[in-house]
Amino acid sequence: MCAGRLCLLFFSLLAGVSHSYAAATLLLEEPYSYDGAFAGTGHSAVYLSNVCASSPVVLRTCAEGETGVVLSRYDGIQGYDWVAIPLISYLYAVDRADAVPLFADAKLVAFLRDQYRREHLEALAPDGADGGTPEGNWYELVGASYDRTIYGFEIETSPQQDALLIEKFNRDPNRERYNFVKRNCADFVREVINFYYPRALHRSVIGDLGVTTPKQIAKMLVRYSQHHPELESSDFLVPQVPGSLGRSKPVHGVLESVMAAKKYMLPLVVLHPYIGGGLLVEYFGHRRFDPGKNSLVLNSQFELDSALTKDERATYQSRVNELGQVAAVRRHEDDPVEEKASLLKGKELKVWEHLQAGATPALDGSGQPVFQMHFGDDLAQVGLTRANVLNGSGVLNGSDSSELAAQLLEARIRQELRPSATRKTSHSDVEKDLSMLRQLRSPRRAEAAVVPVSSSENRTRVLAGPQ
Repeated sequence: MCAGRLCLLFFSLLAGVSHSYAAATLLLEEPYSYDGAFAGTGHSAVYLSNVCASSPVVLRTCAEGETGVVLSRYDGIQGYDWVAIPLISYLYAVDRADAVPLFADAKLVAFLRDQYRREHLEALAPDGADGGTPEGNWYELVGASYDRTIYGFEIETSPQQDALLIEKFNRDPNRERYNFVKRNCADFVREVINFYYPRALHRSVIGDLGVTTPKQIAKMLVRYSQHHPELESSDFLVPQVPGSLGRSKPVHGVLESVMAAKKYMLPLVVLHPYIGGGLLVEYFGHRRFDPGKNSLVLNSQFELDSALTKDERATYQSRVNELGQVAAVRRHEDDPVEEKASLLKGKELKVWEHLQAGATPALDGSGQPVFQMHFGDDLAQVGLTRANVLNGSGVLNGSDSSELAAQLLEARIRQELRPSATRKTSHSDVEKDLSMLRQLRSPRRAEAAVVPVSSSENRTRVLAGPQ
């Protein structure tokens, strides 16, 4: 569970609240795509609350109100070994908390990442030969929460330790050293944490077959924190942004991945029972570490909240179904948006994704992401954040784009309510989403203003974020 002082630190930093102490947070990131399908070891990075950057490769002490950086190691980043990215940008590829989208697809994520690259990372990822977005691993540096669920394990540090780390990193050569076996992303994080607390983290010769993995060092940091109660520590979960992108997979160690492949493990147990038996013992011990067990969840308001329970999920499911039935009754055959929706009758979760397929991502006047959709000669603009989703613009044969925004929110809510997402979803997020959905589908929508959202009793308010 989350220790109060450090949880306050992590999320108050996002609002620029001043602080007099510091922390290092190990970020354990679930695997996705090919990594999720095969090795499943995921990625690891480290967030330093009191360390900022003059550039992505030059560190400095944070000034008042700054939020720290995430340090990570990837290969193929202009020959650099590590890169520093501000926390919000690392998670969401935007500069401000109020610009985080409610629902994302591959087009929007690519757009936001490229916008950020052009503004901040041209030196690391210059334009391609055609002047467009370059290839390479640079995209992994920003927008991590679109691809993965992330678990945070935080431990107290000091300004003096931070100053020494800044001096060391700026002094030592920043040259690419990546090697999957000996110097991978988890090795980098292990080295950073061990700089603050020597020998706190180490490889597992048996559990990970001598390769440092993100899950192994997370487990080691939790164990180290338990053995040093004098140090403030905490853990929490940053959920993957709802959207049409594939969901990330549970994170494994090396041995867990091997053991999951029964065609390799069963012959080993039969032919080498002592070796196989020893690996089985280590496997089940390693597997018992659940990074998300009892974790608080970061919600869209940058508050720490409890995860949904099964009973809450069932209740919210009934509510969203009721709202969907009411909307169906109000449909008009001459409404072009509803005509498109009718093509997918009975497939509510896919309605927004279907409409979204032809949309163009853009930024509104305040720099927040929107989707622009053409329906014949009509243009609708749909806000994608909590700050602009209620402010649709454009006319569709006499009606505004509220129904499009409602379909966005319905798609988000239904994804939040999937059984596999229950313990990764904040119940206060679903409450807020339902409140906005009711407003968008209200018969008096044209007269409605932004409706205040009720607070949840078991939520811990830690950030004065966007409402």
